[in-house]
Amino acid sequence: MAVAVSGFGEHNGQRVDQFRLTSDTGVSVDIIGYGVVVRDWRVPVAGGERSVVLGFDQFEAYPAHSPHFGSLAGRVANRIKNASFELDGVTYQLSANAGDLQLHGGEEGLGRQVWQGQIDSANNAVRFTHFSPDGAMGYPGNVNFAATYTLNGNRLRLELSATTDRATPISLVQHQYFNLGTTDDVLDHSIQVNSSAYTELGPDLAPTGAILPSKSTIYDLRQPRTMRDANGAPVDYDIGMVLDTGRKLADPIASVVSPDQVLTLKLWSDRPGVQVYNGVWTEVPVPGLNGKRYGKHSGFCLEDQAFADAVHNPHFPNVIYSPDRPYSHWCEFEIA
Repeated sequence: MAVAVSGFGEHNGQRVDQFRLTSDTGVSVDIIGYGVVVRDWRVPVAGGERSVVLGFDQFEAYPAHSPHFGSLAGRVANRIKNASFELDGVTYQLSANAGDLQLHGGEEGLGRQVWQGQIDSANNAVRFTHFSPDGAMGYPGNVNFAATYTLNGNRLRLELSATTDRATPISLVQHQYFNLGTTDDVLDHSIQVNSSAYTELGPDLAPTGAILPSKSTIYDLRQPRTMRDANGAPVDYDIGMVLDTGRKLADPIASVVSPDQVLTLKLWSDRPGVQVYNGVWTEVPVPGLNGKRYGKHSGFCLEDQAFADAVHNPHFPNVIYSPDRPYSHWCEFEIA
């Protein structure tokens, strides 16, 4: 299938293009160069198609109002305590954008930069690249990032890579907000995650360093459940789940079924963890796709990633990359 490209907007004097991938099963995915945002994702259903992500019809809403809808967050995804870290005896002060924490790389992180897109028609793919200079948002090292989205049938695959000229932390994440159903919230979706532990959070929502068993907690998602408690009240999820070690990468790490059971999402990844988030803090003041309003619990995210605040927790999987240790990461979604 041919990849269609069109202009979608302009940001800081740079053109923002939109790339439309369409598959032989009728799935179409729109991705824009700003933040490598998956802007819309439509899946065939009986009688038509269903848009399954949260996004905006107009570009201007993204820099002004987007809570990372569909973007690639980094250089380091999730929260970094005290917006600083020490590496090789040097303390690096980052830009704080969530109290005294840095979240998702800062106000001008990768999800708020314009990437350059290149069509790969032979593979029904688009490859995005971005150069992040030494000192960007406080991070050391010149880093060349690449992100390739490939659509094959009902599967969208993301391959991420980065090379750096000096040691620096890198942990990217796709930040899709999904709603597979037809209602305004996602609380009645059925979710299952292959994880038996989670990273405990402190009052500032940064990990304490403890890894706790999820059994008998709201974070035990090994068996499918909705995002409500036994009384039907909403359950807030914004937690880093530790994926089971020794798992087979061919097995999905998570699956979610729409309330009407029309669509099922499956996610595969090579990361050690996944942040489960159901729009706890989402309150968007402008209309979204097709005029929809997005409030609390309007979407859910499955952010496959390294553990949050790994720079302060040496027992967490290592997120320091170097010229001798380039970064790579893949994930794959299927919605059918």
